[in-house]
Amino acid sequence: MLEAKKLVKSYALPGQPPLQILKGIDLSVGAGELITIIGASGSGKTTLLNLLGTLDTPDGGELLFDGKPLFKGSDCMLSKKELARFRNRKIGFVFQFHHLLSDFTAVENVAMAEFIATGKLKPAREKAAVLLESLGLKARLDHLPSELSGGEQQRVAIARSLMNEPNLILADEPSGNLDSRNSQLLYELMASLCKERKTSFVIVTHNEEFAATADRCLHMQDGLLHACPA
Repeated sequence: MLEAKKLVKSYALPGQPPLQILKGIDLSVGAGELITIIGASGSGKTTLLNLLGTLDTPDGGELLFDGKPLFKGSDCMLSKKELARFRNRKIGFVFQFHHLLSDFTAVENVAMAEFIATGKLKPAREKAAVLLESLGLKARLDHLPSELSGGEQQRVAIARSLMNEPNLILADEPSGNLDSRNSQLLYELMASLCKERKTSFVIVTHNEEFAATADRCLHMQDGLLHACPA
C-alpha cells in the first residue's frame, strides 16, 4: 500500500554542514499491517513519520501509495490541494500530545475532520458519536478535553484519526504521556482496530514489549531501519 524507496532527509544547521537524519530508508507497509518502530531519541523516527505522512518533503528517494508516486526526490507529484485531500482521506495521525481543540467537545473534535472535508456538520457529528461510543466514550461525548483523563483524550485522538476511514494511521509515541496501565490499554486498542478495520498502523514507541507483538518490529539506527533483534 505505502512504499518508501531510499528516502533521505537532511537538515541545515547554521555554520555547519547539513545533518543527515535519514540515509536511504526502504519500507513497505501492507494493508492491515501493524508495524512498530523503536530507536533512541533523535534517531529520526519522527522525521520518517513526517515523510510517510507527507507532512515534510524528502531530499531524495521515492514515496508511493498504491503504486502511484507521491514524491520523487524533493518533487511532489501532486498539487498542494491534491496532497491535502490525499492526506485528509488516506492518512490519520495520532501524536504524543493529543492536540485536541480545547474549546470543542470530544464529539466536535472528532467530527471536525469530516466536517472540513464535506461541509456537513450533522452527519459528521452522528458518525463521530458512533465512533466514540465504539471506543468506550459514550458518556464523554460532550466533555471538553480538560474534563477528560489522559487515556480518554488519546482515545478521542484515535477516534479523530479514524474519522475519515483512512488506509493508514501514523502514531508518534502515542502513550508518551500516559501511565503504564493506560499505555497498555491504548496499545491493545490500536492493535484491535488494526485487525478489525484492516487499517494499517505505523507506531513509533519506546515500549519494546508492545513493539515485539507487532506484525513487524523495526529498529532505527544511524539513519536506517533494521529488523528488531529476536
